[in-house]
Amino acid sequence: MAKRSGRIIRVFAFILAVNAAAALTQAQTPAGPPQPSPVTDAMLANPPPQDWLMWRRTLDSWGYSPLKQIDAGNVQQLQLVWARGLESGPQEGTPLVHDGILYFPNPGDTIQAINAVTGDLIWEHRRKQPEDIAKFINAPFINRNLAIHGNLIIDTTADGALYALDARTGKEVWITPVLDYKTGIHQTSGPIVADGKVFSGRGCEPLATSGPENCVITAHDAATGRELWRTRTIPRPGEAGNETWGDVPYAERKHVGTWMPPSYDPELKLLYIGTSVTSPAPKFLLAGNDKQYLYHNCTLALDPATGRIVWYYQHLVDHWDFDHTFERILIDTEVTPDKNSVAWINPDIKPGEVHKVVTGIPGKTGIVYTLDRRTGRFLWARPTIQQNAVESIDGRTGAVTVSPAALFHARGGEATVCPSAIGGKNWPAGAYSPLTHSMYFPLQNTCAKFTVSIASRGESSAYGFRTNGQITPGTTNVGTIHAVSAITGRTEWKYEQRAAILSLLTTGGGLLFAGDVAGRFRAFDQRTGQILWETNLGSQVTGFPISYGVGDRQYIAVSVGSAVNAGGYLALTPELRPTSNNDLYVFALPQGWQTARNARPAAAPAAAPASAVAASVPASICRKPDGQKPATGSSPNGRFSLAQVQQGRSLYVQQQCVTCHGESLRGTPGAPALADAGFRGGWAGRSLRALLDCTRSTMPPGRAGTLSDAEYLGLVAAILDANGYQPGDQAAVLKADAKALDRIVFAMPAP
Repeated sequence: MAKRSGRIIRVFAFILAVNAAAALTQAQTPAGPPQPSPVTDAMLANPPPQDWLMWRRTLDSWGYSPLKQIDAGNVQQLQLVWARGLESGPQEGTPLVHDGILYFPNPGDTIQAINAVTGDLIWEHRRKQPEDIAKFINAPFINRNLAIHGNLIIDTTADGALYALDARTGKEVWITPVLDYKTGIHQTSGPIVADGKVFSGRGCEPLATSGPENCVITAHDAATGRELWRTRTIPRPGEAGNETWGDVPYAERKHVGTWMPPSYDPELKLLYIGTSVTSPAPKFLLAGNDKQYLYHNCTLALDPATGRIVWYYQHLVDHWDFDHTFERILIDTEVTPDKNSVAWINPDIKPGEVHKVVTGIPGKTGIVYTLDRRTGRFLWARPTIQQNAVESIDGRTGAVTVSPAALFHARGGEATVCPSAIGGKNWPAGAYSPLTHSMYFPLQNTCAKFTVSIASRGESSAYGFRTNGQITPGTTNVGTIHAVSAITGRTEWKYEQRAAILSLLTTGGGLLFAGDVAGRFRAFDQRTGQILWETNLGSQVTGFPISYGVGDRQYIAVSVGSAVNAGGYLALTPELRPTSNNDLYVFALPQGWQTARNARPAAAPAAAPASAVAASVPASICRKPDGQKPATGSSPNGRFSLAQVQQGRSLYVQQQCVTCHGESLRGTPGAPALADAGFRGGWAGRSLRALLDCTRSTMPPGRAGTLSDAEYLGLVAAILDANGYQPGDQAAVLKADAKALDRIVFAMPAP
């Protein structure tokens, strides 16, 4: 009986333990996967700040997230939150994030939905590809991006179709054949969606067997997949532009592809997309070096309702495989090109006039082109990295003249041309920041010796030449980032390194994120180019980085792996040996980062300058000299105007003071508070002249003294206001009068 009772007790105890464990597990298990809401056209035109709804987040292709929780003051705390392995194959993916779900385009038509907070898989869709696809298509497994609309995830396929999945389940909803993959056609990038339409281009491969009919841009109904229109990028006989191909028969015209996603202006109702080169590339093999061969290497502006080409601009008649298919950045901006920085300027520009522009580096040459996006009118252009393909551009017409020394005339012809056929610039995307009004470009210092390998276009060859690549003479660094003002065209700063640099991301925290082929992933200060944080991810950072938010937390996501042109860059730097594993990494600030950020002494000395400029700040200006007696004079109350405060607050954000000193001027770990008891204690009895001199000598970081007196006085007024001093009426204006400012001093105790 005792044994039986003991057995019963043990069984009962076991049941209790199981139930307790189950209850504990249930309590610790997070809620089920988030359920996405439908994505509307209005959301795509103006995405919620926490979402990343398309390739470059917005239809204007800025590559910018307005999230600013992560900034220069705390980015050093950034840490890995979760990571996940990806499918094998060429990896150049962009995450898409909506309502806490991250959707990722793996190589080989595999799409995954992942919990954006935990990294747990929600669903996975593996599309079966034809077994013989590799016989017809070169590298058919690249998948750069997805689109979302309603409850659908929409993508192009490796075998020439367009399809949609249910965003909640991963089940296929519709599929529409576009082209036959056996003709050598595929698309390495996904579409964008705007106004209920899915817009996508096609790669239009050089060895394709069906000629120009496969070189198309298409629009489909987002809800059903029904084709609405298709526009060819090579004109037929009888169409405008046909004459630009000379005597080349229509069937022999090929490879004017559109293999990167377009941009879209919902106000002007125009779609902007770039085109690639012809095959073969040297034009003597077609109808001669004097023809245009439309619409290769163009920016096309299309009517989204009909597909009609509204205007075009040809960036270059190509002979070297210098595609111009890359991102088109749409900005409304003042246009005042700096004559000392910009090589080619339209003489009819009225400096300071605001234009709607399409800008950026659209092609491998690394040349920045800025056009009026209403009409395609040329405004200005300038080179960045060394190039010798373009000799000149007519400022009034925008007509481009190529360098005669870089042209070919027969088989065996040779020319050393910069950049090489892998760029310059390539598909790794640049980004724009409204905080700095600057564009940031990942560029490579490359050149190559080109040798023509065929004598006629009838011979089988992708481009008709072979190349021997090298690093640009005069440097040992391949990778470079150029920060270029969208207003003036000036280079604001430049960063160079040995490893090639890939895609970029800008954020509202004043940061620029960039990865490279050596596996380094870094955060830069947008204004100065200073490296603020970095980590080694091991593999080439070939994916497009993004930022998203869930709840009250901001995340940075980026994928790594391998890519064809990244391998070409690595060949120039053989000592760099990253792996080629495909993985997705997600970073965020640690829980409780606010506590660490705000943990500073209550009476921290106000004069301690930001670390970024400490070495250049004279101690006698910002620090109270030992033994100095307090000055006497009047209080700042009523001695500055509200208009000055407003100007100062605006400058505080625009000039990136906010990044170091915090939104409320309460400081960060990298810079002191400008408005607290410690600041007031440190400045008690000191004059406004000393504060003005300190501000002028330290701000903006890296560009101290570059603002006007009125602007510096505005910053001083904003500091006074934040410390409790009261502005006066409109007539009470601080002026750059040293004697007057000497007579205005901080009071103690604080007001």
